[in-house]
Amino acid sequence: MPLRGAVDLGALASQREAEQRRESAMATAPAGIVIDVTEATFPQAVIEQSMTVPVVLDLWATWCGPCKTLSPILEALAAEYGGRFVLAKVDVDAEQRVAQAFQVQSIPSVFAVLGGQPVPLFQGALPEPQVRAYIDELLRVAAENGVTGTVATEPESPVEEPVEEPEDPRFAAAFDAIEAGDWAAAALAYTTVLQSSPSDADAQAGAALCDMQVRLESGGESGPLRDADVAAAAGDYEVAFRTLVALVSSSTGDERDQARERLIALFALAGDDPAVPPARLALANALF
Repeated sequence: MPLRGAVDLGALASQREAEQRRESAMATAPAGIVIDVTEATFPQAVIEQSMTVPVVLDLWATWCGPCKTLSPILEALAAEYGGRFVLAKVDVDAEQRVAQAFQVQSIPSVFAVLGGQPVPLFQGALPEPQVRAYIDELLRVAAENGVTGTVATEPESPVEEPVEEPEDPRFAAAFDAIEAGDWAAAALAYTTVLQSSPSDADAQAGAALCDMQVRLESGGESGPLRDADVAAAAGDYEVAFRTLVALVSSSTGDERDQARERLIALFALAGDDPAVPPARLALANALF
């Protein structure tokens, strides 16, 4: 005895399998091969487009169980065929006048439109091989009638090669010296730029870097000043700043001025490092 309200597990499995095929195919499908059609968009989306590309109409409804099996099959085939036909979906409840125009008696109902003319295909949720056979026959007839276009897709944007910014000629001498490993010459070149552009941030940073490298290579300094250089060279600006601020606070005269100037130079080198603002405030407190 049949059970009232029994779940058709076979139908559910078929729907799920069809949906998985649809999702896999649509992931790489061109845009515009599956469209929702209304009465307002029908003339352009279906009639006009069918002059160049075969259009398959899927007339369905949200409450229709067989529609849920057929629609994924149609969508997967539309994606697989890569734009050789357009799948136009019509919700018969929302677009009753379109359904009436095709004299739909049951759903799902599938029609084709070729050259502006409707062509009945089939009704009901057919298995994928039979649906594919209908599509293949439609494309054969379309070719015989000269309807062989494909869905127009947006062309891929060309990959733009990164454009290197032209080298600032003012820094050419400094760059050449750095490549040669001559940090003293590079520092002098940056200093030359600063004589004409004292507020140039790039020149300030370059000079600070080269001066630091000269000091580290010479090994002529020791104590907090060298500790700060070592920390800055390792990218640990917070430690470098803290070391120099402490030296400013604890020293006087030339030693204090040297620590302050060194700190200001490292600010230029660090740029927008988050350690800079609190270090500037700490320096101001130490000085005043």
